[in-house]
Amino acid sequence: MADFIIGIDGGGTSCRAAIADPRGTILGRGKSGASNILTDPNAAIQNITEAAEAAFRDARLPVDEVRNATAFLGLAGTNVGNLTQYVRERLPFRHTDIDSDGLIALQGAIGDADGSVAILGTGTIFMARKAGKVHYIGGWGFTIGDLGGGARLGHALLQEALLAHDGIHPGSAVTDAVLNEFRHDPTAMVEFARHSKPGDFGRYAPLVFQYADKEDPGALALLGAAARAVNEALDAITRIGGHERLCLLGGLAPLYPAWLEPRHRKILIEPQADALTGAVALAAKRYRERSGGAA
Repeated sequence: MADFIIGIDGGGTSCRAAIADPRGTILGRGKSGASNILTDPNAAIQNITEAAEAAFRDARLPVDEVRNATAFLGLAGTNVGNLTQYVRERLPFRHTDIDSDGLIALQGAIGDADGSVAILGTGTIFMARKAGKVHYIGGWGFTIGDLGGGARLGHALLQEALLAHDGIHPGSAVTDAVLNEFRHDPTAMVEFARHSKPGDFGRYAPLVFQYADKEDPGALALLGAAARAVNEALDAITRIGGHERLCLLGGLAPLYPAWLEPRHRKILIEPQADALTGAVALAAKRYRERSGGAA
């Protein structure tokens, strides 16, 4: 029986897995659906398992070996509620370590160095490492947190489209685009929102950036508010992590730099690697700890 490690990057939109040998050399990758344990823990369990099994198939290894693997999971939603143990007990791995998706992003982006990382995706979370200690800001979920994230931005756009439909706020090209999608039927928008999860709202976030680039006043107002929230959080996290290096990660990371304050833009660096690579590195570290330092 060979030893394998698995790194999992589980977010509000998708779950990615990589299988590796104990030294961290990646052998195969897999992907599945959303794995935010706060939003839907049972769906997260299913999608995590499916992504891991897909990685084994990609590596041309027996899928049954997933039950003998050591896994490190970075998952959205671990900092809220009490679901981590519930999820851990229902996953198929021999050893399972679960932490936030922020930790694996930090590890992938800056390795073991000090610095700050912001994940700007469906949600938002900000992390810093200083003198070996990791600090977190945000990541409190869509309902009352995740300011500046794709879900909150998409939700705000739909809300603004309804306000424009009712004549309360002036409309613009971006709200017209949303109303056209729903054929100017507000009940259809309400029904969509009633059944939607954060990732569903996040689908509309790129539209805000697209129309803001065209100087659309509605999009500029929405994105201005989101950017203020992000800049405020970056001020707070860089006070902890220092002003030497800052990485932006997540689906909205390529879109946000133009909206950051100059003090943040000037310390931006490219990440060393992605969150999945960070998860594999942490899985390899935990494997070594369990095996007495042997790789």
